[in-house]
Amino acid sequence: MNVLAINGSARQDGNTAILLNTVLKELHKEGIETELIQLSGQKIAPCQACWACSGLKNCLHGEDNFYEILEKVKIADGILLGSPVYAANISATMQSFLERAAVVADMNREAKLLRHKVGATVAVARRGGALQTLDAMLHFFLLQEMFVVGSSYWPIAYGQMSGDVLQDQEGLATAKTLGKNMAYLLKTLKERRNEQ
Repeated sequence: MNVLAINGSARQDGNTAILLNTVLKELHKEGIETELIQLSGQKIAPCQACWACSGLKNCLHGEDNFYEILEKVKIADGILLGSPVYAANISATMQSFLERAAVVADMNREAKLLRHKVGATVAVARRGGALQTLDAMLHFFLLQEMFVVGSSYWPIAYGQMSGDVLQDQEGLATAKTLGKNMAYLLKTLKERRNEQ
């Protein structure tokens, strides 16, 4: 089993990466392979609404890093998304990625590219907007018939400067619980598939 984490922050290895890695550490403890992709410094152009992805199972336009990332998403058992709060919502790069991925999945609905994968999200906020940020990412999962993982509270942490989230003990504890719950669901689904 493997989980692909995508960090939508413009800061590499900042607060969002810290929170994502807190979740990934719990998955490692359960023997689940993980990979973290950081969108910082990567070019992810918005969807061009050309619908050329129909039948291709990926985006036709290969002038950025979207194609390679979506290929990893398609083979992962679980997807973990993280974004800081920018203007009361997800980062622009995460928005572009999710819009394009949603269009590819919708245009190839019969292929069920993301169906029954496990999805989880985390958000980092200075003050407000964290729930809207979580919602934006969760709605992507729900539209794709994915299973969504919950935690003991909303999986958010507070901080502005890199490293600030390490002071948010409740946020870190919630991320750890999210990782444990994600591992449980992944293992349960694997057992179920093995029984069939």
